Amino acid sequence: MAWVTVTRRLEPLRARLRRAFKRLRLTRLPPLRLWMWIAGVNALALIVMAIGMYAITEARRGLVAAKLDSLTAQAEIISSVITETAVYGDEPGPRMDNDSAREVLRRLSSLYVPAQSRAILHAPGPSRIADSDLIAGQVETTLLPPPGEAPSAPSRPAGDLLAPLGEWISMLWTTRETRAYLDLTLADEVALAFETGDPQRGVRRAADGSRVVSVTLPIQLIQAVVGTVTYESYDLDELIAEERVFLTYFLLTAFVIIFVGTVLLTVSIARPLSRLAHAARQVRLAGGARVPMPQLGRTIDEIGALSTAFIQMTNALYDRLDAIESFAADVAHEIKNPLTSIRSAAEILPSARDDAQRARLIAVIQHDVRRLDRLITDISNASRLDAELAREDLALIDLERLLGDIAGLYRPDPDADEPGAEVVLESAGGPLVMRGHEGPLSRVFINLVDNARTFSPEGARVRVTARRAGGAHGRLIVTVEDEGPGIPEESLESIFERFYTKRPDGTAFGAHSGLGLAIARQIINAHGGTIRAGNRTRGGAVFTVDLPAAR
Repeated sequence: MAWVTVTRRLEPLRARLRRAFKRLRLTRLPPLRLWMWIAGVNALALIVMAIGMYAITEARRGLVAAKLDSLTAQAEIISSVITETAVYGDEPGPRMDNDSAREVLRRLSSLYVPAQSRAILHAPGPSRIADSDLIAGQVETTLLPPPGEAPSAPSRPAGDLLAPLGEWISMLWTTRETRAYLDLTLADEVALAFETGDPQRGVRRAADGSRVVSVTLPIQLIQAVVGTVTYESYDLDELIAEERVFLTYFLLTAFVIIFVGTVLLTVSIARPLSRLAHAARQVRLAGGARVPMPQLGRTIDEIGALSTAFIQMTNALYDRLDAIESFAADVAHEIKNPLTSIRSAAEILPSARDDAQRARLIAVIQHDVRRLDRLITDISNASRLDAELAREDLALIDLERLLGDIAGLYRPDPDADEPGAEVVLESAGGPLVMRGHEGPLSRVFINLVDNARTFSPEGARVRVTARRAGGAHGRLIVTVEDEGPGIPEESLESIFERFYTKRPDGTAFGAHSGLGLAIARQIINAHGGTIRAGNRTRGGAVFTVDLPAAR
């Protein structure tokens, strides 16, 4: 229910975005729901990874900056003490007493040089005069292998195997100056401090490839640089390793999100699609028997819409197959009747007693042949109708003009033996424009007018009216009224069935195939309209056609 509420609240935003994209002539926005699932899972995983990378990057920058500030403060203390106690301004210029400076470093190293840190003094040259590691007696030791054995390669932790990849990724986030400082050596850093008289600080690589946070401050009197003090820290790689462990948690979280999202999408997409595909194969192999489609329409995503569309499509196909079977049976029955009559007349014809009987039999044969011809023509038109409607493009049709042309076909002929009913067109005025197929629509209204004239007495009027209902983009209503006997109430709907041939008394037998109104309803339904039959209060039938107006 929460997801439905969120989707409904997003509907106004979707409508505004769709209108904006339509103005920009871009493609229609894809539907939400399933698209939001896919985009949301991927975006969430990327967001988690981005947060982790930015967090690690900012933490590293802050860590390095804090390290540099701490080393600078400690180096400034040592530099200040050495300047006060071991630097002299005698002739010919300022100089630093190396022994005194070495003693100052020895005393201060226990206070200001913690573990994994190192302080180094350089005199002009530059030449190293003191090292806190040597003063403290720290000597690096390496165990040698037993005699006769080759030294084994040092083992590397499993995390170090990915270190080159991590280094390459970290380089993408560093500035050009930071990358350039990595290539400096301790000698380069000290030389720059002597040359420029400015503090040198940054992260560089040691001889073994590890990172060293280093600060070199010049020891100077007035403007003369008499020495330098370098402060180094070697624990940056350990801190970076801890950061990588922290980043691993983000990566694992992103992986879990992607995995769970993949499973959910597989369950919500792949399984329903597999069920639909299996049902489609069953429909193909069923040989026309109805196969129930999986009911997935209760979901609110595109899979549910696809399932509903599949169910509607298969039901339409089954209905079409049933209609074809029923139509074939009706055609066979309707054709069999005149054929039986023709065969009977042909069998009796040779044994006719006189010319009058022979003439009656020939008349029966000719009548049934015309009936067969009319029936086959109507059946052919009905079977081709769907294909014709699908092939032809919709066009704008002025319904008032079309009805006027049809009414003109029935102008009274004073020389005719039976002039028939007069056709009168009444229009409410205004544009009566729709989109459709002019030929099939003409067939509908001609059929309705012909039927009305057939059942109207001589001298009667057939009234055709056209009007608009429901505003500028509403519906077009066309009615055809006659002054005949009307339609029985129980037959108001059945007259639209195929091969309905029940006619009022006095109507010529076999003059109609019973397909005209069925074809008319098929054409009107294809145009998105409706057709219905009724009776006038003062006698006579009325047919009402409701069609959509052009927008």
